[in-house]
Amino acid sequence: MKIGSDRFWKTIGAIIGIAALLALLMAANYVAGRTRLRHDFTQDKLYSLSNGSRAILKKLDQKVTLKLFFNSSSPEVPQNIKDYARQVEDLLSEYALASDGRIVVEKYDPQPDSDAEEWAQHYGIQGSPIQMFGPPLYFGLVCSCGSTDGALPTLDPRSEQMLEYNVTRLIYRVTHPEKPVIGVLSCLPVMIGNVSMAMRQQPQPWLAFRELRDDYAVKSISTTAEEIGPEVKALIIVHPKNLSDKTLYAIDQFVLRGGKVLAFLDPFSVAEADSGPQSQFSMAKNSSNMNKLLSTWGVSYDDDKVLADPSASTTIGTSASDSEESLVVLSLGTNNLSRTDIITAQLEHLQLPFAGTFSCAGGGGLTVTPLIFSSAKAGTLDSMSARYGGSAVLNRFTSSGMKMDVAIRLTGAFKTAFPEGKPKDANSTNDMARAEAGPGLTNGVSTIILVGDTDMIYDRFCVEEMNFLGSSGYRPRNDNLNFFMNAVEQIAGSQDLVGIRCRSKFNRSFDRVVALQQKAVQQWQEKEGELERELKETQQQLGQMEANKDKSQRFVLSEEQKTAIAKFKARETGIKKELKSVRKSLRGDIENLGVKVKLLNIALMPLFVIVAGIAFWVYRRNRK
Repeated sequence: MKIGSDRFWKTIGAIIGIAALLALLMAANYVAGRTRLRHDFTQDKLYSLSNGSRAILKKLDQKVTLKLFFNSSSPEVPQNIKDYARQVEDLLSEYALASDGRIVVEKYDPQPDSDAEEWAQHYGIQGSPIQMFGPPLYFGLVCSCGSTDGALPTLDPRSEQMLEYNVTRLIYRVTHPEKPVIGVLSCLPVMIGNVSMAMRQQPQPWLAFRELRDDYAVKSISTTAEEIGPEVKALIIVHPKNLSDKTLYAIDQFVLRGGKVLAFLDPFSVAEADSGPQSQFSMAKNSSNMNKLLSTWGVSYDDDKVLADPSASTTIGTSASDSEESLVVLSLGTNNLSRTDIITAQLEHLQLPFAGTFSCAGGGGLTVTPLIFSSAKAGTLDSMSARYGGSAVLNRFTSSGMKMDVAIRLTGAFKTAFPEGKPKDANSTNDMARAEAGPGLTNGVSTIILVGDTDMIYDRFCVEEMNFLGSSGYRPRNDNLNFFMNAVEQIAGSQDLVGIRCRSKFNRSFDRVVALQQKAVQQWQEKEGELERELKETQQQLGQMEANKDKSQRFVLSEEQKTAIAKFKARETGIKKELKSVRKSLRGDIENLGVKVKLLNIALMPLFVIVAGIAFWVYRRNRK
């Protein structure tokens, strides 16, 4: 190649152009690495402040300081925690920008024996050693407003989906130190913890009610209470079992004077079985109801009927190496939740074991809003059959062909269930006590949320315990606690916080794969039910044959018995082959779907680049 030729200068020009492009990319990368320009391209805007957070920030009337304590300069800090700390810093910057200067963010690096370390310890942020002889790691957030301080002692990366809610709630708590009073009336140990010796754990309140104390003044209401004080703004009722008429009257009057109620009822409470001496399979009746009040409100509820739904079945372990699909332990998704109500609009997954259902047509001044509901394939069965699971459920289950409500909200004018006034004592011989108490309120406007399951807020079904930096914490298994706190905040707290909490996200499932699995499970259950029925028929035939034999032939199989047994074994073998075929077909469908997904993800983009390159080449060629 000659130096003076056109080809030489074109080559030099190309090299210079490539070098200039690389330099430009390096410069752009350098600038971008030091400039936190962000745009949220996610479908649900996961990395943007929610409207609830922005609404709370707009209402701030005084300066708030957020102090982040993190050992940013320590080389011992794992990279994943450093990455999460960067995300926390970005989120706090969003708070500062959205608050129009009302929020100031301060960052502290609490090195050993430094003033920052002393301040971290002063605020209750305890360090944990990363290595055996290394310096402690501090990773927490403090919020200060005037003379009021609050803290998140530990920022756990595993709770990333709750980060915005936790930060906004911290700001709200510090700027609103007064706490509304919430009454808790429960026949379960929700306030003192599980006291079963079999559980072998120290008594402590359920996590839902420990969290409740952070935002509300929680007052325990006796299950024999005859009055609910005027200071109580909202009432949470959990498993109201065998309440007296006087206690029901107290609840009735609380509603009529405008008090709001969140009530959890249950046809079979696993929490009660765990906290008592009886086992899950005992004959004890672990149900609850308030039918005297419900019937007055126009609500039908059967405390002996458990909801079963093939479209919301849950895989549960039956032994160390075996499992089954349970129709009565419900895994409810977005199709089972109201997408227009603020309590459930953004929730994605609830788990409800042995839930009951409500039926209410409304009218009479009341508006009924379904919040949680089953599919149209659901049905009900008695609670005793439900607790045994397996074939007991399959043999007794019948689809109703209609959706059934698990949680509803009633709003409007309620009528009293005690038109004659406060119930008199059982040993009273006259009506003096009733006359002195007066007739009470006869109607009033209020809001009541009814939920057909208590176990959804029982720790066993909603959270799992974990440890981070030496501190015990919890990670949600589902959206159960989010539903609980959303409902509480709707009846007693800030509506703005509801819109933040429900942004909690979990791993999204593959809907097509889930649908294939449900189809296979349904086929499997049909085949299993068929086998069970044929087994029973064969056993009945064998028993009848045995009864018709002579006494001398009791222990000898007749030809009819041999033929019946051989026929059943042949049919059993055939059904087992069909079950294997169902499983094989399921695996094949899932594998084919996986191949298609991989083809789209792996081959589509290179194919697009190739096609674009060819099209550009053809375009340039046609221009010449």
